[in-house]
Amino acid sequence: MVNVSQEGVLVVAARETTLQELLEGSKQYKVPLYQRTYSWTHAHLERLWDDIIQLAEDRAADPAVTHFIGSLVLAPSPTNGPAGVQEFLVIDGQQRLTTLSILLCALRDYRAERETAEHRERIDQQYLINKWKPEEHQLKLVPTQADRPAYLACLYATPQAGGSDRVGGAYRFFKAQLTSADDPDDLTDIQRVEDTVISGLSLVSVTAQAGDNAHRIFESLNNTGLRLTQGDLLRNYLFMRLPTRSEAVYDSLWLPLQKSLSSSELELLFWLDLVQSDPRIKQADTYAGQQRRLDRMRTEQEIEQEVARFARLGALLRTILDPAHEADPPVRHRLQRLGAWGTTTVYPLLLHLLDRRQSGTADSAQIASAMLYVESYFVRRLLIGRATASINRVLLSVVTEMDTALPVDEAVRQYLSAGRKYYASDADVRAAVRTIPYYLNGRPHQRALVLRWLEESYGSKEPVDLTSLTIEHVLPQTITPEWRDTLSEDLEPGEEFGQVHEALVHTLGNLTLTGYNAKLSNSSFEIKRQQLAASGVFMNQEIAREERWGRPQIHARADALAERVIEEWPGPTAQGQNRIGMAWDVMNRALAELPAGSWTTYGDVAALIGTHPVSIGQRLATTSAPNAHRVLQTDGKVSPNFAWLESDRSDDPREVLEAEGVEFDAHGRANRSQHITTEELASLSSSEVAGMLPEPDPGQDPDLRDRFRDQLAELQGPDIARATLLVLDAWVAAGGQLKYGVAPSETSCFLLSRTQSADDGTIWPATIYPSGKFEVVFQHLRTRPPFDEPALREELRQRFNKVDRVELSAAKIDLRPGFDLSILVDQQAREVVVETLGWFHELSQTQQSSSRSRAE
Repeated sequence: MVNVSQEGVLVVAARETTLQELLEGSKQYKVPLYQRTYSWTHAHLERLWDDIIQLAEDRAADPAVTHFIGSLVLAPSPTNGPAGVQEFLVIDGQQRLTTLSILLCALRDYRAERETAEHRERIDQQYLINKWKPEEHQLKLVPTQADRPAYLACLYATPQAGGSDRVGGAYRFFKAQLTSADDPDDLTDIQRVEDTVISGLSLVSVTAQAGDNAHRIFESLNNTGLRLTQGDLLRNYLFMRLPTRSEAVYDSLWLPLQKSLSSSELELLFWLDLVQSDPRIKQADTYAGQQRRLDRMRTEQEIEQEVARFARLGALLRTILDPAHEADPPVRHRLQRLGAWGTTTVYPLLLHLLDRRQSGTADSAQIASAMLYVESYFVRRLLIGRATASINRVLLSVVTEMDTALPVDEAVRQYLSAGRKYYASDADVRAAVRTIPYYLNGRPHQRALVLRWLEESYGSKEPVDLTSLTIEHVLPQTITPEWRDTLSEDLEPGEEFGQVHEALVHTLGNLTLTGYNAKLSNSSFEIKRQQLAASGVFMNQEIAREERWGRPQIHARADALAERVIEEWPGPTAQGQNRIGMAWDVMNRALAELPAGSWTTYGDVAALIGTHPVSIGQRLATTSAPNAHRVLQTDGKVSPNFAWLESDRSDDPREVLEAEGVEFDAHGRANRSQHITTEELASLSSSEVAGMLPEPDPGQDPDLRDRFRDQLAELQGPDIARATLLVLDAWVAAGGQLKYGVAPSETSCFLLSRTQSADDGTIWPATIYPSGKFEVVFQHLRTRPPFDEPALREELRQRFNKVDRVELSAAKIDLRPGFDLSILVDQQAREVVVETLGWFHELSQTQQSSSRSRAE
């Protein structure tokens, strides 16, 4: 119970409820205007989805299991609705309620498309619409006015559903996840997901009394203050249970533990301890889980033994976090590599392995071998384009599910080999290295790590410092006439140059490590050979021995690297050697993420999953896939062979695309600015987008400015270079800064408006590449205030589109579109660009001032 006065907040009795109970019946939830617009990011959505999938699995064994996802604070609406409709203002929890409603729209549409149209009417009437009520009371959820059009598009499944705003992004995210989660051999898996969302997610609903000041309640609920961490709570609980031994135990055990681990590392330790026996435990539930376990202990002695156990495990965690503490060289080497990989969900297994060695049930050789299998598992998954698929759940379950009767290393290998865990076989590796776009998969530092480890496998007696090297495309991403001639020699009848280039450029066979990539840029192979031959890197010397660099050479190098991978990183057990097969799940997820008003090509999709465009066409012609009508021919035309797989559909696919916002010219070709490339497809469907974006070099080598200008003049000529530098001079005059970074093949220039020391972090509106692109970095801006608001990014897009010949598509509001630097030669166009950049800088500085005022 809560009592609230005029000066405080009214707290009333709260009750636990479900989404089903909240939404069923004639109810309406209105989000007040003072609430912020919908703002959940990809990370928020991903956490919720992971919880739902885990809960769905748990409920398969025990249907009564629920998962608490937060509270919902409501107030009766001051307006009197029609009889029979309960109206509420959503004071707190609107982000959660909006997200769940969007998820229901995605579930409804997915099931209606894949199963039966009856799901549409059923879910609408039960959870989304008060069908028989007056129009103003038909919506069960009424979002803020800014979010309403996008939400209504999802609610009524119009062609604009799944646009580039945050509401549309959430809808596309859930459609993509449902596509990935739907196992064709399991006819009830999506039904289990729906049941989990409707009745398995638990919320606490708090309803204020009529007449309470809803805005004051909102402000009070959002006041922030210091809070105890879960580690603090557990420490307090433990020493409360040690009335006579607390001082001695604190001095001898707890204080050394607290000195060796930070507060966040202590909390990590307590979570890792729980995961050893229950992989479903979330870090947010660490204190509650430990308390339940410790409540079963009755004596001080038992509690003291627990503190001693924590101290012992803390020392092992210290070794995991800093392998320099490990005495055994092979174990230290594997710990260093797994630490560098950056996947913290491997920590429970590492803690278990070190604990096994300490208890005498495994030796150092066995745990080093077990770690090698985990490293191999990571590398092989990355090579086949499955770096992240379900990997957290797989890793968290190793300890509880592996066969304890086997030696620990064989138990780990057997567990990773069983089932659908994507432990790639040798045959999978050989096929994938030739075809999968390695450069577009996983995290950038992981891609570089594998190349460094491959170089280390050559065993040079005079090793090069590989940490300073970056990934270089030998066949460049931006094609020059000389490279076009080279690659064209390898074309077979009927092949198109662009598709062949796209299919080769990002594969492992075309990638190496150099410290010269800014200088190499798009140079001819003859020039690159000279630099690579002088390198101390064995891989580069091998490339330099080739006379030319086309498809045969790239494939031959891919084959050689595949054999080296197979030799260095052991594969699954014989029982796990079944071929993983074509990555149709990757294709389906990417297509599900295509925004309304965009399109891609058969060649782009083929390059994404490492196959031929014909195979994509055959697959889409016979097997249902999301947004298949958005896949067009290379020229942007609808394929003459396109046909809907739904027997009751006969509408013109071009008319459907036009209704969604795709523009066509008089020849039936889709607008090229709305085209989603292979790299953009990978970015849309990646769960690690933030780590894929280029960043300015914080060290700022003084030579970088000159390198950028030299490359700009060399590649673009004096007129374009001069026009570009005029824009940069205007940016500096307005108060901005210029920073430089070594992009994969050239030195880029970042127009920084705020630096890293700013309260809201670094921000820049654009990056300029000497190869000719003025890139507008919407993808970076979506996490940087104030441009994390879609409306401001949209205004930035529209301002740039006032420049003659600039056409940034609304479908790319979360990507990195751009325009050609040659546009800046026109003085009027250049003035509009400068004015737009000035507007951006002023807004970002206003945000900075606002943040400082709030802090003071």
